[in-house]
Amino acid sequence: MTNEQPSGDATFPAEFFQRVDPGPDSQFYREPRFVTHIDDATIEALTGLYAELIPAGSEVLDLMSSWVSHLPTDVAYGRVSGLGMNEQELATNPQLNDYVVHDLNERPELPYLDGSFDFVVSAVSVQYLTQPAAVFASVARVLKPGGTSVVAFSHRMFPTKAVAVWQQLSRDDRARLVASYHVIAGGFEDPLFIDRSPEGADPLWAVVARRADGPLT
Repeated sequence: MTNEQPSGDATFPAEFFQRVDPGPDSQFYREPRFVTHIDDATIEALTGLYAELIPAGSEVLDLMSSWVSHLPTDVAYGRVSGLGMNEQELATNPQLNDYVVHDLNERPELPYLDGSFDFVVSAVSVQYLTQPAAVFASVARVLKPGGTSVVAFSHRMFPTKAVAVWQQLSRDDRARLVASYHVIAGGFEDPLFIDRSPEGADPLWAVVARRADGPLT
């Protein structure tokens, strides 16, 4: 374990992004975890949300992906790319056309060309980002003009790896935090908040932000 001091983003206090376990994420995610992190009903709600938002033929990046992407299985997408931390998990994911192992906390810049995707989705993982504004600036870059970022989250987390600010906030403030990542990153229209929490199961919330049509500055 190292004495990592996360740099965070210059617009936020550095202590926001401190973690109980500051060790390398590559070590934490070295062993595959073939489990799901939200209830079955919540997964169904997430898949339903994706079905509503993402039309057939879309080119999709599943950010912080694993062995499942929660996308509808009856929709033909143009391409689904995965970026995650464990190669065994990514290789097992049947919905991915291609994948890359990439640590966003070490390298927040996404390894894709400008305007590569119609949608960038992230499910129950945003709480682990230590440089979120930089990541979402890169998300804006790889989205096509008018493309959409969809960040879904719930109340579960690995508490030793979730950043400090996330653990201190309420649901509404977490939504505002994710929205602020998009606003500070730039290049997005005003984010929207969606609540699709199923009754009697893990909650499901999402922040959706459309990339502005104009060129990024």
